[in-house]
Amino acid sequence: MPHTLDSLQRCSSDSAQAPAAIGHSEGTLRRRTALAALAATAAGLATPGAAWAQAASDRPLRLVLPVSAGSGVDGLARAFAPGLGKALGRGVVIENFPGAGGITGTSVIVKAPKDGAVLGMVSNNHVVNPSVYKTMPYDAVQDITPITVIGATPFVLVAHPSVAAKNVRELIALAKAQPGTLNYGSSGNGTILHLAAEMFVHEAQVDIKHIPYRGMGPLTADVLGGQIQMAFIAVAVAAPHVKAGTLKAIGLSSTTRSPLLPELATIAEQGLPQYALDGWVAMVGPAGLPKAEAERVHQAVVSALAVPEIRDALLAQGYQLQATAPEPTAAFFRTEVARMARLVKQSGLKID
Repeated sequence: MPHTLDSLQRCSSDSAQAPAAIGHSEGTLRRRTALAALAATAAGLATPGAAWAQAASDRPLRLVLPVSAGSGVDGLARAFAPGLGKALGRGVVIENFPGAGGITGTSVIVKAPKDGAVLGMVSNNHVVNPSVYKTMPYDAVQDITPITVIGATPFVLVAHPSVAAKNVRELIALAKAQPGTLNYGSSGNGTILHLAAEMFVHEAQVDIKHIPYRGMGPLTADVLGGQIQMAFIAVAVAAPHVKAGTLKAIGLSSTTRSPLLPELATIAEQGLPQYALDGWVAMVGPAGLPKAEAERVHQAVVSALAVPEIRDALLAQGYQLQATAPEPTAAFFRTEVARMARLVKQSGLKID
């Protein structure tokens, strides 16, 4: 900080011209004491947050998850945390703050100290919420520091075996022949699984009824039981049921196929070329996190994902690993907020 250095230099010059009434040894001592104090102050100002970061690194990292234990994001975090902690040289304590579509937990992240002591993992709902809720306690872009997108996973459009369609084209034909009679479930109003289905309905130009659930667990149970006819669910959840024949896989939401269901064509491949949506998980900090700290955490994520056991665990959960750098991650967040706003507008969805 040049102003601080200029002030230090001026103080040094003024001290050298101290009045002769001050004894030589006493004046020298005072000058040295003043200069030492000013130098310490300048050093602290020149490296804001350095002392905080050092203090923070002596404590376990609090990794805040705005989701419940047992969710997909929670599973990724718990598989990933030991490698992250080792790369950072500190312990990692996972804290779950579910509620309000992720708003409760994310509020903890945005209010955290800007020293890297508290970071968080967010998913698609973070960029959906600004368009779904009339009021938000924070800005989804301005009040966070995006660090890295750890990975992304596709969703699978699945149907109960009783549904008379085995692919996208047949499902569209069935829906158009029986408008308003088919239904789909989601993990809740405004969730990414809801919007995945709304995107399908919009692209296919069909009329299918929405039935919201409270989470993926009851949603999956009811599509398995035939209480609802279809739903988008995570590929890792869908794969065992598809292989067992208890669910019918209609199409994959991403633009590339998944190793968990390699024979399943994407929705885009099956006649809706604009359809593309992944579930992703990103690490973020509060706004104002120093760039050096964000990059340090990013490099720790890269190191953790290079550990074979961690890579295998996350690949088994259906994730394609990315570890994007902070600047591209920030651009991604801005793009996704705008894209989700368009999708929410198409669906006409609003939550009070």
